Amino acid sequence: MDAQLKRGLFEAAVLRTLKKGDSYGYLIIKDLPPELDATESTLYPILKRLESSGCVRVYSVEHNSRLRRYYSITNIGEAKIKKFLEDFALVMKVYNYIDAEEEQ
Repeated sequence: MDAQLKRGLFEAAVLRTLKKGDSYGYLIIKDLPPELDATESTLYPILKRLESSGCVRVYSVEHNSRLRRYYSITNIGEAKIKKFLEDFALVMKVYNYIDAEEEQ
């Protein structure tokens, strides 16, 4: 899969996962679709980018005497999902055009 396409899908999937509720890195990886092949090295740069763009907020909670970073979706993140779905509808129209058998 194209790297840029995968990145966009990955970001949208992370935001969708956070719509279910606040979560932390390991659990986000477990909740993502297996087709994304999510690892810590792919997830954390995405989370950092989403945080920088205001799509998620981060807070820490003590767990077993250690601080665990939790992520929650913001209104900006919810708007990004909506925009992704709108864009995807357009992509599917082009895909259907490309995939259509030639008419003769």
